[in-house]
Amino acid sequence: MAAASPAKASAAAGEVRGASALLVFLPSSSAAPASGSGRRGSAQASFEAQLADVKGFSVGIMSASQGRYTTAQLVLDITQGARIASSAYSSSRPPALSLKPAGAGAVVEGWPAARRRAEDAPQLLRPGLLATWIAGGSAGYAGIPGGDGTDGAVAADREGHIASLTLGPSASLLARIAALRRTVPFVVADLPGGAEGRADLRELAEIRPPEELLIVVQRAPEGRAGELLWTAVAGLPGGGDHELTSRTTREHGLIASIDIAPTILERLRVRPMPAGVRGAAIETDGTLHSASLRGLMSRLRVIGGRRLKALGLLLAAWVLLLGLSAPWPRARAVAMRSGALGVLWAPLVVLLPAAIEPGAASEYAMIAAGCVLLGALTDRLLPWPRALIAPALVTVIALVVDALAGTQLLMRALLGPNPALGARFYGIGNELKSGLAVLVLAAVAAALYPAARGRLAAGAMALAGLLLAVVEGSARIGAGVGGVVLVVAAFAVASVIVARLPADGRGLTRRRALIVLISPLVGLVALAVLDLVTAHGTGHFTGSVLHARSAGDVRDVIVRRYSAAWDELKNHAMPAATAVALIYAAFGVRRRERLLAPVASDPAWLAALAGGLTAGVVGALVEDSGPVLLVVAVFALGCVATYLWGRPRALAPPTARDVVRAERYVAADGGS
Repeated sequence: MAAASPAKASAAAGEVRGASALLVFLPSSSAAPASGSGRRGSAQASFEAQLADVKGFSVGIMSASQGRYTTAQLVLDITQGARIASSAYSSSRPPALSLKPAGAGAVVEGWPAARRRAEDAPQLLRPGLLATWIAGGSAGYAGIPGGDGTDGAVAADREGHIASLTLGPSASLLARIAALRRTVPFVVADLPGGAEGRADLRELAEIRPPEELLIVVQRAPEGRAGELLWTAVAGLPGGGDHELTSRTTREHGLIASIDIAPTILERLRVRPMPAGVRGAAIETDGTLHSASLRGLMSRLRVIGGRRLKALGLLLAAWVLLLGLSAPWPRARAVAMRSGALGVLWAPLVVLLPAAIEPGAASEYAMIAAGCVLLGALTDRLLPWPRALIAPALVTVIALVVDALAGTQLLMRALLGPNPALGARFYGIGNELKSGLAVLVLAAVAAALYPAARGRLAAGAMALAGLLLAVVEGSARIGAGVGGVVLVVAAFAVASVIVARLPADGRGLTRRRALIVLISPLVGLVALAVLDLVTAHGTGHFTGSVLHARSAGDVRDVIVRRYSAAWDELKNHAMPAATAVALIYAAFGVRRRERLLAPVASDPAWLAALAGGLTAGVVGALVEDSGPVLLVVAVFALGCVATYLWGRPRALAPPTARDVVRAERYVAADGGS
């Protein structure tokens, strides 16, 4: 038998009895060069392959930042087990962190400024919490020349002190790590780049004691927004060769930087978990499929850059269709209906390229052509205005199936939550919440048309709203607190409007106004019960609000949401889009009879448009994406109105006989 290497023998001599944790950072340059390509995607694939090839490792993608990525912010987020958007800080960039030896340990220069910045943030953030809770700061750092030592700050306690520090050449790194492991249960280390770093990682995995948790995190260049990094863990229950997940992301193959601290604290048997930790322990989930993980990484990196382009090309295709059909009124009406329906089919159509992950051009073509063709087919097969039922019903069912089956299509789609941004990883994103409300409201109005009103119609509206609130609020499907509030408010308004009979002469009574006002509160109570039943209290709502430890925590949640909404309002073209949406909404309210002329101001359609606008306004007030929900709602309402104005010439608005027949039916039902 060959003799063990000096480093391995030294490490074995330093084996720790009992639980321990080792966190190492491996530079991206450690990935073997991809043959035939120097592109970033190939390098990323090679890095994942290097991790997956090490025996005992489970691999996943880590969301490293919520905002623009810097190593210092990643380090601070790991130490505190919590994070917020970089824009929510008083200064978006953290102070520079560096190590200054002091006795057997070190102090982190820049730490006081980092603490002040965290204390001013609208959330309980405690840099250094991780090391402080490990037997009074028993953590160490092993560094090598050429590094800035920023990663070592993970081992700092609340005062910025590192208990043990060792610096030296890379050749002695493993021996120095072993020496630290004899004295402290938690060690942080920087591995060298290239083949030497890969060899060190393999050896660390081979000599890992049974109770040691070994975590490796990719070290990447700074400056990109919403960085995604490869990470791997050895020593988790279930063994290696699995994909990573956590309750933070609720997605297989995906974790967040704030999950590292609770994972280490759990391994070191720290109980209870300290206040302020928002992450969740990393877990294994299913067999490791490297090709699938690499595909997910590649897909998540392109979502943000394709969203607006895909929407622009879809609208351009609709405009082209309208232009070609302009000389012929009948064809123009068909183009209006088909294009409007096509845009409303978009939340479903985007799931197709999400499944096959084509190139950019192919994805744009698939979305534009798929939406237009599906819109035309729907218009052809279903009578006006019933065609609006199809995109609403099929889209909601598809999103529910995707969430429950765990196929991750919405997460990979251009209209899903974007994990690269670091805020949300699961559920229905803000881009869809108000749009889905408008879509379902229009479907109910189409089903009730013509002239349906009274208790039956109000009950239909309320039931549809209840079902959509469950979809948008359930922890396993939509996971949206604000989604429940806006849906309940929107359908409460719609139900009150459609319930009103001309014969009662009362309009909006005090009782009806009270129903509208208290409906969001009722929705939140119902969401809390749903979270507790279906997610055992770990849902998005219970995790952020019901588990708040003080009124200050609730205040911080509110401040963060409105700060993010304000930042969104100032983002790129959003000021102009918001202004246009407000002008269009005001015009629609003022000229509502003219807007609804194709349906003769039918009560169900009036209720749908009023409810849709309510969804946008309430969504802008309760969601951290703010104006995005208003813009989406008004845009969707515009598509619905365009579809209505494309009414076939052979059809006419409901006649007096239709209205009389409907009101007789309502009278028999008992009225409102």
